[in-house]
Amino acid sequence: MSATAALASLSVHPQIVPRAIYCPVEHAHRSRAVADATRAGRFRHAGVTAELGVEPDWLHATLPADPEWRIEWVKFYYGLDLASAYAASTDRSYLDAWERLVRSWIRQVPPDHDRAEITARRVQNWIYAWMLFAGVPAFSGLGDGLTDALIESIGEQLAHVRATLTPERNHRTLELYALFVGALALPMLDPGGALLDFAVAALHRNLLTDVHADGVHRECSTHYHMVALRSFVGVRENARRFGITLPPSYDERLARACEFAMHVHRPDGGIPMLSDSDTGSYRDVLALAAELLERPDLLWVATAGRAGRPPAMRHAAFLTGGYYVQRSGWGERATPFAHERYLVFDCGPVGDGGHGHYDALSVEVAAGGRPLLVDPGRYSYAEPDGADAHDWGRWFKGTAAHNTVCVDGLDQTAYGRGKPSGPRARARLLTRDTIPGADLLWGEVESSEYEALHRRHVIFVHDEYWVIVDRVHDVRARRYDLRFHLAPESAGRTTVERRAGDWVVHAPDVTLVLAGARLPRLEEGWVAPRYGEKERAPVVSVVAAGEREAEFVTLVVPAHAAVSAPTVRVRHAPTGGRGLLYLELDGTGPNAQARDIIAWRPPSGAVSSVADDAAQRFTCVRMTQQRRAPHRGSQNGAREP
Repeated sequence: MSATAALASLSVHPQIVPRAIYCPVEHAHRSRAVADATRAGRFRHAGVTAELGVEPDWLHATLPADPEWRIEWVKFYYGLDLASAYAASTDRSYLDAWERLVRSWIRQVPPDHDRAEITARRVQNWIYAWMLFAGVPAFSGLGDGLTDALIESIGEQLAHVRATLTPERNHRTLELYALFVGALALPMLDPGGALLDFAVAALHRNLLTDVHADGVHRECSTHYHMVALRSFVGVRENARRFGITLPPSYDERLARACEFAMHVHRPDGGIPMLSDSDTGSYRDVLALAAELLERPDLLWVATAGRAGRPPAMRHAAFLTGGYYVQRSGWGERATPFAHERYLVFDCGPVGDGGHGHYDALSVEVAAGGRPLLVDPGRYSYAEPDGADAHDWGRWFKGTAAHNTVCVDGLDQTAYGRGKPSGPRARARLLTRDTIPGADLLWGEVESSEYEALHRRHVIFVHDEYWVIVDRVHDVRARRYDLRFHLAPESAGRTTVERRAGDWVVHAPDVTLVLAGARLPRLEEGWVAPRYGEKERAPVVSVVAAGEREAEFVTLVVPAHAAVSAPTVRVRHAPTGGRGLLYLELDGTGPNAQARDIIAWRPPSGAVSSVADDAAQRFTCVRMTQQRRAPHRGSQNGAREP
């Protein structure tokens, strides 16, 4: 039965409303300020406000230059804010504004005008807003003829989505979820159930295709991982509400995706902005998943340790996606949950599609309830306007915008506004050694743009601070630039101090100790917490110019981890190749009275093998007034027990 035929039999029932489905984004759209601005015809996206009225010229209005502004505008998320304001106030003007916006769209815009993923988001938000308005006791129905017009338009737009589905990745997930929501919420559009059956089966295949077996979404972007996960969890919740059976492999893969989300969330509750990403928290998704999958560890993270059970592992590895996490704890001991220490190491592929950044071997670090070293995010997809315009999209995507080493000012992978058209940089983890008192990650990246090889050690010592050792080498002289991006709170509050044998960078919440004579310089950088909005943030740059080989040894010390900045002596750490690490660090420990000695040698044979002598290659000794015995031993693999 067509949508028009279905309407013919139902139009005598003016109180038709969508069924009460689960809305995964309702909590994020309860702003009275957004509702009031929308009611007045003002819309703000990507940091820019436009006065367009409540019956806009949807096809010809003069809009901000960034195409993403229009894309967000026509998705109608503000309809949920209007519904929330109506529920709180019963002021009919909020409903009237939504009706005028929707009517004017239906009247002006053909159902197939936008790409499928844009249309899908608009359809979802129309259904959600309509459902929320209808749930208010004061609701007495939509205005004359709008119910019929809405159902017909939604049916036509869903037909467009179904006919033009994106072949793969996160856009396909969003489009399939719109088909699922439309068929479930408005069953008159799917009287035989064929659309719902198709959507459920296709979403299951999409989950298995797009989420690797280790749980990481194939695009390797934390933001798009969470956006896709939110839809997959929404399918699971609506399936529970409406008695839809999903295959066991759905829950199995969903659990893996939730585990990555659990481990990659920082202790303060936000996600690192890895690749194209905004900041934000998705603990609400983890909370629902914890209930659906009966996972108390997910609940523990979702509630910041107030309920559930701590995850069994602190140091997690996601081998296909290439993300490795070090964490001091889960708030189950003396340190509050939000103040635990955390690092995520990006040592994997650029990612499928065009959302990956050229950030191999980059880290993000957090402690004390806030991020310390940050990934700047994505900022903008817009093309530069004019010959002198800055290409911000390129800056945020490039290697220099990440906490890694930049060679000759080049990106690790040749820049492309979308997905790379040529070969990509190849990053891999060489080994992981975990012993009592220390966790060591050792990875490398080979660029497609230059011959220099970059290898990085990341050592988490006594759950207190990090030692990062970078070695880069080539057959000819290069310019090697080690870069660390500080949080915006450090702007104007960061200083550089010279000490005998090293340099110390003091920021409000973190201290960087840089061994050797190379002068660290502070540059102006940027962090974009949300699309289209950027904040100034300092960048620490340490350059070795005109050298074939270079070594950088950096201590990353959270401000509350030591009374003063420790000193570091590099006793034996030859550059290039796979040499021994031998470091002495003074002024460590709770009272800055300890000396830590770290010695490590690479595994024999192939660098990627797990050697039998692993227990002998890594040592971490803490010496205090009463010397303690060294900790020896190693545990290789994805996670510690």
